[in-house]
Amino acid sequence: MFRCLRDDPAEVHPSGITLSVDGEPCTVPSGSSVAAALLQRGSIARLTGLSGSARAPYCMMGVCFECLVEIDGLPNRQACMVVAEAGMDVRCQDGHAAAGAKPGR
Repeated sequence: MFRCLRDDPAEVHPSGITLSVDGEPCTVPSGSSVAAALLQRGSIARLTGLSGSARAPYCMMGVCFECLVEIDGLPNRQACMVVAEAGMDVRCQDGHAAAGAKPGR
């Protein structure tokens, strides 16, 4: 599907950072969005609440809301609008966020 244009982002980009995507380490160049990390790994962002269909980053500019994920325990974050940080814990969001959960941005 998608792949990084570099063989090893951390090797070519010494300022690469590593975050966790669904429990697996993912290294991306410094300044990359969380959505870029999802696409690099071939990960989905969320499952729809009604049908359970998989969704992934689409517009990459914050318009479509297909890339909603949980970041460091905070649901409903737009992956395309968040810069990836070292140690960040990103999880696929299953359906709607829990009742009372605060959306982030």
